Amino acid sequence: MTRRGAAKPVDASFGEGRLRLARAYLKAARTEATVAEEGDAGNPIMSQIVNAAIAFTDALTARYAGRANQQDHAAAVKTLRDALGNRLPLAQETRLRRILAEKDEVQYGMRVKTSTEADHLLAQLEEFAAWAETEIARPT
Repeated sequence: MTRRGAAKPVDASFGEGRLRLARAYLKAARTEATVAEEGDAGNPIMSQIVNAAIAFTDALTARYAGRANQQDHAAAVKTLRDALGNRLPLAQETRLRRILAEKDEVQYGMRVKTSTEADHLLAQLEEFAAWAETEIARPT
C-alpha cells in the first residue's frame, strides 16, 4: 500500500464547507487589498490568501478523493496531485506551492511584507481560485 501523506477521510459536507470558507477567505483578501494604503503591511492580506488556497485545495481533494490534508500544508500539493492526477495543471501546482510557501513567514514570522507583494500573491490566488471553481463544477 502506498502512503498518501497526512490526509484524513472526509465526506461531501466537509468539502462543501471548505469551499464556502475558501470563497470567504478570497473575499476577505480582496477586501483587505482594496482598502490597503501605501506602506501598510501585506501580511494580513497574504494570510487570507494562504487560508483561501488551503481551503480551495481541501474542497477539491474532498470532492475527488474523499480526503483532506491535515497539519502539513506543504503536503497539500501531494494530496491534490493524488486526488486529481494529471488533471492538476503544472501551472496551478506551481501557484499553490508559491502561495503555501508564504504561510509560515506571513502568519508567524517577523518580516513585514509589502502591499505590492500581497497584490502579486493575490493575482496568483485569483488564477488558482478560478481554476479550482471550474474543476469543482466539473461533473464527476
